[in-house]
Amino acid sequence: MTYDADLYKRRNTVKRSFNRMKHWRGLATRYDKLALVYRGGVVLAAILTWLKP
Repeated sequence: MTYDADLYKRRNTVKRSFNRMKHWRGLATRYDKLALVYRGGVVLAAILTWLKP
């Protein structure tokens, strides 16, 4: 099995992004009953993470 460094970098970025999302309590425990509201929370968390310096 060969090691692809570029693929591993992208995988690590995705894993760290999910970890940041789990710090939002409402997203980690899925309090929202509607998928649309949950998706809105995920998008909000992603935007705030992206804007954070």
